[in-house]
Amino acid sequence: MTGHSPLQQGTVDLTQVLRAYAENLPSPDAPDFAAPFDRFGQFRIVLLGEATHGTHEFYAARAQITRRLIEHHGFNIVAVEGDWPDVAKIDDYVRHGTARPRSGEPFVRFPTWMWRNEDVLAFADWLRGHNAGLIEGARVSMRGLDVYSLRQSIHAVISYLSQHLPGEAEDARRRYGCLTPWQDAPQAYGHAVEHAGLAACEDAVLAQLNDLLARRMNLIANDGESYFDAEQNARIVRAAERYYRSMYRGGVESWNLRDRHMFDTLQSLMAHRKDARAVVWAHNSHVGNASATAMGWQGEFNIGELVRTAYGDQAALIGFGTDRGTVAAASDWGGPMEVKRVKPARDDSWEGAFRRTGFARSLTDWSGGKEPDLVSALSTSLLERAIGVVYRPDNELLSHYFEAVLADQFDAFVWFEQSRAVIPLGDDRPHGAPETWPFGL
Repeated sequence: MTGHSPLQQGTVDLTQVLRAYAENLPSPDAPDFAAPFDRFGQFRIVLLGEATHGTHEFYAARAQITRRLIEHHGFNIVAVEGDWPDVAKIDDYVRHGTARPRSGEPFVRFPTWMWRNEDVLAFADWLRGHNAGLIEGARVSMRGLDVYSLRQSIHAVISYLSQHLPGEAEDARRRYGCLTPWQDAPQAYGHAVEHAGLAACEDAVLAQLNDLLARRMNLIANDGESYFDAEQNARIVRAAERYYRSMYRGGVESWNLRDRHMFDTLQSLMAHRKDARAVVWAHNSHVGNASATAMGWQGEFNIGELVRTAYGDQAALIGFGTDRGTVAAASDWGGPMEVKRVKPARDDSWEGAFRRTGFARSLTDWSGGKEPDLVSALSTSLLERAIGVVYRPDNELLSHYFEAVLADQFDAFVWFEQSRAVIPLGDDRPHGAPETWPFGL
């Protein structure tokens, strides 16, 4: 008996459909790479993913697309999966501002290579040059969305109050004193609350945030940008306290708290700026609609799902994928960065389907459901690969694959058949870089 099984036939049909709708792309290092992404210039928010935290092509492509959206379509916020105080150092640099108070140097927390790499530096240098010709209020900002900066955010709030409300700074020190013993090891705080009977610091950090909010109008009138920074740091302290306390109650709750905080920060950025239009850089697991994945099926949500609910067809969710190459990653959390070989994707995965198209690089776009045949072909559940800061190729299926329905997870997908690791920056400031260069130690 001859012929294809239903699974084999389905695979052939999916490959044919993807091949028909995929648009060839040049290298992300080519100057014309981003021109096809003009179609996304109409949206208020464009979320750009990545399938790993350490692939050059993903960083370079996002930088090129973001440049295009800024230059040709008026986007004015770049919001990234990084800590607010660390990314503020880049923001000060690109907007020609003065340094904000911080505790410690930026981007020294694992994984350092995620933002301390040549591609981020090149984008920051470009954005600084772009902003040089604009008045202060029109300059494009770069902001961090994440929740991990407990020490730095406590320091920033107290420093702000010491300058603007000296009489209130001591109250802040007292309130945050509940957390400061744990600020260098916040996971230990969560363990102590959940398992050792330590009283939670929730009321104290909430009271501090409410005090700031109660004085918002007067403080904004005095120095609106500095107040906004302090308020966001106070929100981070509150979110971090809840996040680290939740870590010992299960992964779903802590994941949802983190992504809720990142979405709330994005909402604050959109409200803070007139005619705000934002590009978000984060992992596929954050920017794709979680309700279309195994994450969502087990109760997790993410930025992509929350943005889709809040903004509807004013937002575009764009995923990225690769088949093989190298990646910057560690073998264990907190371990040293290694350049690891990425295994070719499984045949029964979305990456395997895109590999069979034969395209070295491509953009496949089904935003707005405008290609019903393509949407239909993508409306099945296949495996999808996600590599974070840890990559374990010997245990890849269990550690790095999950089920996803691509049609509902994203609006478009950017494909790189082969990719290579990002190049991390050394500790020294490059020769000739300005004193405001953001990555020097």
